[in-house]
Amino acid sequence: MADVQLLNHLLTVIEQNILPKTRIGVTQGNKIFGAAILKKTDFTVVIAETNNEVENPLWHGEMHAIKKIYETEDRSTLPNPKDCIFLATHEPCSLCLSAITWGGYDNFYYLFSHENSRDNFNIPHDIKILKEVFGNAERNDQPLYNRTNAFWHSHSIIEMINNLDKCNGDRELLLARINEITKLYAALSTVYQANKGKAGIPLD
Repeated sequence: MADVQLLNHLLTVIEQNILPKTRIGVTQGNKIFGAAILKKTDFTVVIAETNNEVENPLWHGEMHAIKKIYETEDRSTLPNPKDCIFLATHEPCSLCLSAITWGGYDNFYYLFSHENSRDNFNIPHDIKILKEVFGNAERNDQPLYNRTNAFWHSHSIIEMINNLDKCNGDRELLLARINEITKLYAALSTVYQANKGKAGIPLD
């Protein structure tokens, strides 16, 4: 039940907090990636952001969220990163994996995998950089990165849902929500791909 409650909250944050920002960002030429930081205690959204590579090619969704959270006037109000849930719409790239690590977060949850980004959204850079720059997964049986390590644990939302008991009615409801969210991101991806190359993003 705890997993179901968490999963529903994470999907709600994507739907209500991240997607509206991403819709605007995509019209400006940005990619479809977004992120949010939530309090572990009550799932309160501390910040939600979206990709802003048009301003700076380093402002991926996760990077932009971390940047923005530290722009608050009173940093004493910021929660300890260890008390937060880090949510990414898409599995973080090598840049954002490092940002999450250096930011002190001990977890992250993501909806779409690196393979989804490459195969469904036509953005192959995450996997390519991990292989070309870091030499990861030169064999197909190797993971692209250590999903559990001394710094954090990563969680695939889709895997968490698929691991629910098939007799659990919430499982099908969650999968249906994923299906609807996927359609929304597919539509945004179509807009981004149609305008790709016009915004001056180095790796578009």
